[in-house]
Amino acid sequence: MLDADVAHAVPKGFRVSAALAWRFLVIVGALYVIGEIVGYLSVIMVPVSVALLLAALLIPAVHRLTNLGVPRVLSAVVVLIGGIGVVGGLLTFVIIQFTDGLPALQQQLTQSLEQIEDWLVNGPLHLRETQIEDAINSGIQFIQDNQAALTSSALTTATAIGTFLTGFLLMLFVLLFFLTSGEQIWRFTTLFVPAHVRPRVDLAGRRSFGSLISYVRATAAVAVVDAVLIGIGLAIVGVPLVIPLATLIFLGAFVPIIGAVVTGAVAVLVALVTNGFIAALVVLAIVVGVMQVEGNVLQPMLLGRSVKLHPLAVVIAITIGLAVAGIPGALLSVPLLAVLNSGIKSLLHDDPDELEGTTSADSASDSDGGSGKPSTAEVVTGVEAFPEHFEPDNEDNPTVTTTDGGDDDSNDNSDNDDSDSNDSNDDTGSEGTPDKK
Repeated sequence: MLDADVAHAVPKGFRVSAALAWRFLVIVGALYVIGEIVGYLSVIMVPVSVALLLAALLIPAVHRLTNLGVPRVLSAVVVLIGGIGVVGGLLTFVIIQFTDGLPALQQQLTQSLEQIEDWLVNGPLHLRETQIEDAINSGIQFIQDNQAALTSSALTTATAIGTFLTGFLLMLFVLLFFLTSGEQIWRFTTLFVPAHVRPRVDLAGRRSFGSLISYVRATAAVAVVDAVLIGIGLAIVGVPLVIPLATLIFLGAFVPIIGAVVTGAVAVLVALVTNGFIAALVVLAIVVGVMQVEGNVLQPMLLGRSVKLHPLAVVIAITIGLAVAGIPGALLSVPLLAVLNSGIKSLLHDDPDELEGTTSADSASDSDGGSGKPSTAEVVTGVEAFPEHFEPDNEDNPTVTTTDGGDDDSNDNSDNDDSDSNDSNDDTGSEGTPDKK
């Protein structure tokens, strides 16, 4: 009675607020603990996460080779070695272009510094040459005074390079297993989930991986378009180091919104230093125009509704990732957000079978057409990633897609079984009465 009186004495609004508050605190505490664990294991988590991203990009090629009759392991090895060769060749080409264009950049930079010095002396500021020399000498003195700190930073950079190489090798090792036995790894992971929710979790995980495939494909396509269009603009304006700048823009596009802004600012700054103010304005207009095409045309067309994310959510996710894990966090935050968005929607959906219906229909049409092009449902749900798990004839798998007709047949069979059992009960009952007599 006392508890009931106290409960009635406290207004309902306070009780609801208190209940929401402690649940919110529990969620925040759990997220904090998870963040600390991930930060502590970042040496392992970052390579594994990057390997998962690359697996989403490369696994369609592995399946195409497998469908042509190439063994799974050999397909994965060929795709992995081919990818490493392409990336290595591009990096070599970029380094050669940067080395060849560096002398011209130094010459233009020297001329630009002389023009800036002349503007400071003869322009509206009317600075004296001694003031400029004092500022330069102060910078040199600052470097000399902080030589120990700079040396320590260089040693830290060397350590970071060693850590990067270790993580790179780990990433390649994990990526190879993702490409060869990703299906088995996922099935083993779902064994830790209670059996009554395992089908729903399995479907959510596969749909999340499908969203990751869509995101990585679309982001790579957008990055290529950005690099090509802005690179052509830089070449027309006459900015040096076009290939290195285009490569930088390509890499920056994998960090949505912020990456394009930062790399575009670098291109504008190089144009300002080397070609002057007018050229910098032209490059700025080119960068802004390409970003508008990217945001309003390319991303909606390539991503569609499957991994549609609000720009505010993207910016907040990148900011949190950058604050928690630096550059790797900024790179991985948006893919993680896309995966969580798709997985949570699938988990909270009232009837996941409704979501699976489109998968079976698209899979059937794709098999009839035989075009070899993945359907929209394959890209969204990840059917292409794990095709053997979605075969309609596989009755042992709880997540197999079934049509409505299949459900009706099963219901009819169960009804027939019930009617047969009732008939047998009636027969035994009618026969048992004379025995008792």
